[in-house]
Amino acid sequence: MLDRRTGDVRHRRFTDLPGMIAPGDLVVVNDTRVIAARLLARRAGGGAAEVLLVAREGDGTWRALVRPGARIRPGARLALDGGDGVAVLAALPGGQRRVRLEGPGGDVAFIARHGRVPLPPYIAREPGEMDRERYQTVYAADPGSVAAPTAGLHFTPAVLAALEARRAAVARLTLHVGPGTFRPVTAADPAHHLMDEEAYALPAETARRVADTRARGAAVWAVGTTATRTLEACAAPGGTVRAGAGRTSLFILPGFAFRVVDHLLTNFHLPRSTLLMLVSAFAGRERVLEAYREAVRERYRFYSYGDAMLIL
Repeated sequence: MLDRRTGDVRHRRFTDLPGMIAPGDLVVVNDTRVIAARLLARRAGGGAAEVLLVAREGDGTWRALVRPGARIRPGARLALDGGDGVAVLAALPGGQRRVRLEGPGGDVAFIARHGRVPLPPYIAREPGEMDRERYQTVYAADPGSVAAPTAGLHFTPAVLAALEARRAAVARLTLHVGPGTFRPVTAADPAHHLMDEEAYALPAETARRVADTRARGAAVWAVGTTATRTLEACAAPGGTVRAGAGRTSLFILPGFAFRVVDHLLTNFHLPRSTLLMLVSAFAGRERVLEAYREAVRERYRFYSYGDAMLIL
């Protein structure tokens, strides 16, 4: 736990979290659900191909990443078992393709037959059936992400019940996490890094709860960088938010003026990641790096299934 005002670091268990949240505070979570977005296929000549579904488009097609990209051009059809296939329709910016899933039962049935959970690349094994539920938050509801909002993986039904007993409200929003969230910043000036757009939805009920929280002088707690980015992308005067749906490419760097989020729960992130830069913007670069050095000394776990850091 890091106090961003003083730089003090304390070590606590995640089950202590409800006791730190005052009655009347608001905890905002991202209820996106990871889809089995990874498809293994064959090219016309018999070579292997891989398709990562990034986002569903409105006309029955998807934006996707394909490998090997140089060999999979518009007009190609990639084959899967049972006669199903993926038609490559067009090239898109950023190396993506527009594709159509071809098989009976529609896209949901297609993904259920062929999709694999896109586990992070540092997990050196093929995904299994258990990953369809294990790589989800307990409140995941709206399918659309290719990666889990990992700060939420720490929550259990018991922790949520403890929050309710504490009379702290929990509100939901949705941001579908795309692969661009984890693309390293390679630009010499991070301000030149371009974030991929991601779809979000912020319900009217959540906007109302944020406004009520502000009116009482209580605090807004964001669970994860994705919830933080969505709240700040929808910021309105007085620390409130505007309800709505759309796409955001908000990149939060040091110097950013946070208008909505008072406290942040997040995992430990890799160097040169947009996630670490957001955390540094929230708490100060030097204080975050010192907290990370302390975490390394204490053998905290990094990555998606790692430990969490609470920033007050």
